[in-house]
Amino acid sequence: METHPAPFALGTFSEPDGTPFVALVVEEQRAVPLAPLAAEAGTPWSANSVADLLGDWDGALARIDRILARAGAMPPGIPVDGLLAHAPVAPRQIVCVGANYRKHVIDLVMAQGAGAETENMSVEQRRDHVARRTDARARDGIPYAFPRLSGALCGPSDPVVIPRDAEQFDWELELAVVIGREAWRVPRERALDFVAGYTVVNDLTRRELVYRPDIKSLGSDWLRAKSGPGFMPCGPFLLPARFVPDPQSLHIEFRLNGEVMQSESTADMLFDVARQIEYISSYVRLFPGDLVATGSPAGNGMHYGRFLRPGDVMEGRIAGMGTQRNLCVAEGA
Repeated sequence: METHPAPFALGTFSEPDGTPFVALVVEEQRAVPLAPLAAEAGTPWSANSVADLLGDWDGALARIDRILARAGAMPPGIPVDGLLAHAPVAPRQIVCVGANYRKHVIDLVMAQGAGAETENMSVEQRRDHVARRTDARARDGIPYAFPRLSGALCGPSDPVVIPRDAEQFDWELELAVVIGREAWRVPRERALDFVAGYTVVNDLTRRELVYRPDIKSLGSDWLRAKSGPGFMPCGPFLLPARFVPDPQSLHIEFRLNGEVMQSESTADMLFDVARQIEYISSYVRLFPGDLVATGSPAGNGMHYGRFLRPGDVMEGRIAGMGTQRNLCVAEGA
């Protein structure tokens, strides 16, 4: 049976005014720089970011395993709180999956009106009707996916600039899949073999720009609504897939100014990670380092009628992948 070292994540860090470096992250608290560890083990190491490793992910993990085997005990490392964490990936492509959490979808449909056929139903009957339709989509339907520009990506502690004309700037915390091998027409049963690891993203959205009233037949305007600079905080850590036996048993939590707004299991997804990769790779060739944002659970700002304002502090966490903290600031401040 294949054995691996104790679980670790990977991060790209720098000290103040320092050069970025790759580190193993232990228990989300300690960063162990890989370059000096590799030098002690007599293993060449040149990568300065986690993104550098993704072109040959299997080879990179094998080198890390050899380094750890020769090093013996894990060094104490550096407290991550004293380091600047950067986004762990630099994707060529970002694909987002929307309307993918059961409770979230049911809440949205109920808020928008469940259709003329439910006019004479009680609230409970309408909700049951919507739930049955949602379950039928999960069983017989397909995911809803769309591209997003990679320029939206920012770091896990970068300030998020709220555009001066934004009216409904909203959060959507999500599990993100990092692709580890080129993927084209991948069957569901093999899909997870193409995953390098997982990280955290916040899919920030200008709700007032999502729908175009002037061209309703063309649908959603994701360019304006989701691709602004800094609209996708990412990280802090990449957790290798080998340490995630089931991506459908992770817990997502988002806090706004310390108050829990989203708290849900990835088990609530309508289309699991494997199905999403199967679907997306049927139409798009995915490359190592590409990012798939897998949808957001219930509890975004639209649900509460409360949108982001300057001074807000967003915290997003998935166990093993760390916590991102982003301060919202006004444009031009």
